[in-house]
Amino acid sequence: MTQTRTTRLERGRSALGPALELVHTGRAPTRAVLTAELGVTRATAGAVAAELEALGLITVDARPAAAAGSQGRPSHRLSVAPDGPVVLAAQIHADGFRAALVGLGGRMVATAPGCMTVPADPAHIIGTVVDAGARLLRETGRQCLGAGLAVPSAVAEPEGTALNPLHLSWPAGAPVRALFAEALAGAGVLGPRGAVVTGVAGNDVNLAALAEHRHGAGRGARHLLCVATGHRGVGGALVLDGRLHSGSSGLAMEVGHLTVNPAGLPCHCGSRGCLDVEADPQAFLTAAGRAPGPAGSLLHQATELIRTALDDDPAVRSAVELLVDRLGLGLAGLVNILNPDRVVLGGLHRELLAADPDRLRAVVADRSLWGRSGSVPILPGTLDHGSLIGAAEAAWQPVLDDPLGVLG
Repeated sequence: MTQTRTTRLERGRSALGPALELVHTGRAPTRAVLTAELGVTRATAGAVAAELEALGLITVDARPAAAAGSQGRPSHRLSVAPDGPVVLAAQIHADGFRAALVGLGGRMVATAPGCMTVPADPAHIIGTVVDAGARLLRETGRQCLGAGLAVPSAVAEPEGTALNPLHLSWPAGAPVRALFAEALAGAGVLGPRGAVVTGVAGNDVNLAALAEHRHGAGRGARHLLCVATGHRGVGGALVLDGRLHSGSSGLAMEVGHLTVNPAGLPCHCGSRGCLDVEADPQAFLTAAGRAPGPAGSLLHQATELIRTALDDDPAVRSAVELLVDRLGLGLAGLVNILNPDRVVLGGLHRELLAADPDRLRAVVADRSLWGRSGSVPILPGTLDHGSLIGAAEAAWQPVLDDPLGVLG
């Protein structure tokens, strides 16, 4: 009897992480669904849900109600705890930074945007964004379980260095993870048992792809390709069976350096006509005959131009068509190589898709075997702050892997 009880307890503890991830991603809204997804008994699922509730991570309704027209015993509804712990998420881009507190379920609890000229010293801006996050923690009184940082650069593993921050004035190889850890310690960002929270750092588009897969347009995809242009340049990411494909050292999927116009602009990488310089906000404003203004980011200026002048300004329409063709050419090559079951576009590319969806899909279909015969869905991203949510996802991962180990 004791052995049976111990085995059941161990089975329940091993199910805590998978159960939390199911609730976190919205795939287990009830205890009945949780039971089926975990493949355990109803009693074990109940014990697992109760343990996660005791840890302050989820809530289980006390009086379950049957859905209209349903039969059988009603099931307890499960949801993330609205006042539960959070992680500190931070993003640095060419036009400034943003800090946020993010709960389970990808919920933004509080945010502190900041715009400034990003200095050549990465320690300064990383310290600034961490200080902003620490203020949010003090103001909200939330418990912090981790911290994640998104940067516009490939981040090499296992060193945690930003190898090519092309659109920042940082030196190549900036030790962003170590600097992030130092800033967290300096700001006194503490987690369970009074220890400084662990900080993780990653490429902004990689992290946005992870967020879209768990909480946005990529839900349910097994092989998800994400391509996006934010404030400068173009990035891409691939999520395979729920995990980011980062290559042998974190440097995979540098799609911004696919050549789409051999006679095009010189790229920061040394080549010519890369997506990075042919299909980003700067390229769009140039194609539309607009000089960047002093107010707002390039992404905001390009987005507003599409939304307000597309129907009335031939130059804007022409610029949209040009960038759609360049983007479609790059996507076709990626679809041929990767054979994803879904493509999600973010940043300005989301606006280009909305402006001329038929043209973009036609370009991909005309140049891609799989685009024509497989009809790969091309969808707009649904998260406005994907990189921030993704940074939070990376910070939440140790908790999702072992809730009891982190919270005890």
